Amino acid sequence: MAKSITPAAISTILSNPSPDSSSNVPVLIVQVVDLKPVGNRFTFMASDGKMKLKAILQSNLSSEIESGNIQNLGLIRILDYTLNDIPNKPEKYLIVTKCEAVSPALEMEVGTEIKREETGIILKPKQEVITKSAAQILHEQHGNMAPTARMAMTRRVHPLVSLNPYQGNWTIKVRLTSKGILRTYKNARGEGHVFNVELTDEDGTQIQATMFNEAARKFYDRFEVGKMYYISRGTLKVANKQFKTVQNDYEMTLNENSEVEEVSGEGTFIPETKFNFIQIDQLGSYVSGKELVDVIGIVQNVSSTMSIRRKSNNEMIPKRDITIADESKKTVVISLWNDHATNIGQELLDISETAPIVALKSLKVGDFQGVSLSSLSKSTVLVNPDIPESKKLRSWYDSEGKGTSMASVGSGMISTSKSGMRSMYSDRVCLSHITSNPSLGEDNKPVFFSIKAYISFIKPEQPMWYRACKTCNKKVTEAIGSGYWCEGCQKNDDECNLRYIMVVKVSDASGEAWISTFNEQAEKIIGCSAEELDRMKSQEGDENSYQLKLKEATWVPHLFRVSVTQSEYMNEKRQRITARAQAPLDFAAESRFLLEEISKIQASQ
Repeated sequence: MAKSITPAAISTILSNPSPDSSSNVPVLIVQVVDLKPVGNRFTFMASDGKMKLKAILQSNLSSEIESGNIQNLGLIRILDYTLNDIPNKPEKYLIVTKCEAVSPALEMEVGTEIKREETGIILKPKQEVITKSAAQILHEQHGNMAPTARMAMTRRVHPLVSLNPYQGNWTIKVRLTSKGILRTYKNARGEGHVFNVELTDEDGTQIQATMFNEAARKFYDRFEVGKMYYISRGTLKVANKQFKTVQNDYEMTLNENSEVEEVSGEGTFIPETKFNFIQIDQLGSYVSGKELVDVIGIVQNVSSTMSIRRKSNNEMIPKRDITIADESKKTVVISLWNDHATNIGQELLDISETAPIVALKSLKVGDFQGVSLSSLSKSTVLVNPDIPESKKLRSWYDSEGKGTSMASVGSGMISTSKSGMRSMYSDRVCLSHITSNPSLGEDNKPVFFSIKAYISFIKPEQPMWYRACKTCNKKVTEAIGSGYWCEGCQKNDDECNLRYIMVVKVSDASGEAWISTFNEQAEKIIGCSAEELDRMKSQEGDENSYQLKLKEATWVPHLFRVSVTQSEYMNEKRQRITARAQAPLDFAAESRFLLEEISKIQASQ
């Protein structure tokens, strides 16, 4: 049997939608196009070079695909089938119940331009379509051509959008638009190395590729941001939504046998790093979520480098905080880690007086101080990028932003039905909703709420602060001789800071609860720093200024964003409520919120 497509195979199938038996099926060889998994089956387009027909391979044929016998762009002979109508559509579905592989993937899809007709898709060729076997195609490609031209022709480049885990051999031509740092990990199987890259093809499609151990060491120095590469012999799998940084259903893994070749002497344009910027005032809806964000802003402040001890392995890692602002007139703090802190962070510090613009890709959104951002190993940081958003931001800053008062996005966020921000007015509950549900926060998964409550009592005899390192804010101990020892920074210092860590009782109309507060929230509640309150406490007298200061802080209304978790004390599980953000009550905003709630109640009646 010749390994070639059967002429008019689709027309033959359409004219005989339900053969009496497999013995009555004529020779039907078609090309498999756009093979992809759907549940436990696979769909594809059956093509005879002139027409296409939507088709499904039954689940019993999945092993043929997984073994590589049936490949995308390969040829199969249909031995038995059924033709079904698609509800509410003129097209039909070909259900392939029995088939056999005829040829592996051809170098190209047979047929060119397409137009639709009633029962299928007609392939309209630019020139006469001639049915050819795989051997004929390869022979023609290797005809009387120069060696360089032959190499270009035989290297069939696949667009990223066409790749799937069940495809055979493929080669992609991509530009490296993002490169993560080479990091070390430890698990039960030992220690290893890993790094990620983001690849973009000429259509703008992106995919994330990961390399472990030998592959990581082999390709880390070879990959350079901005360069173009041919890549082959990789594998694909469904992307983990928790860690993916690009819009693609699949992610790629390259091993030590994968092939990476730099493209040289070709001027094909492939897009640079793509950003999907989120305005700072819209970050609230991403807090504690899994989705990573891109931001751009004017650098307002750059801190010095701090050394933070990682809990998992006690390794010291550098950290630097930068504060940026944008046209929303809001600021946010971004924590840069590792190389981002020492390299890009130092560059920003050196030019901070010029108010540089920084664009950051793939940042994690946290709830520290209401809203905060952190870089990851896969994050990309560009200083003064040459992109339209940067020019627009610079124009705004030079014309009006420079003299505008900026506020932190974490404090005083206003919720609107359009933005849907997680703020002091979203997820609003009464205290009884939290205290009457002891299972909230189980499995180490915090639950977040907003509450409006009064500070009803502050224990004056409780330890209200701790001695903190002036560099990393970790707890310090008195050193032998003099000074204070920081275990985090591994250094001795002559002085230390006092930082709040206290519990307060809050009350609303439904009940009361104890909540834990940290330095930022406690300073707003008490109205002074821990050092100032310590000085007051040291004053003598029955009704001293310390007691008066605590009394002044009670029965004042506050808005809190709180997390609810479970902690264990004396082998007993207890609910722990922690204030993550605090804001004074805005009576106008509170009135609008109450009116909205009243309208909802009236609408539901």
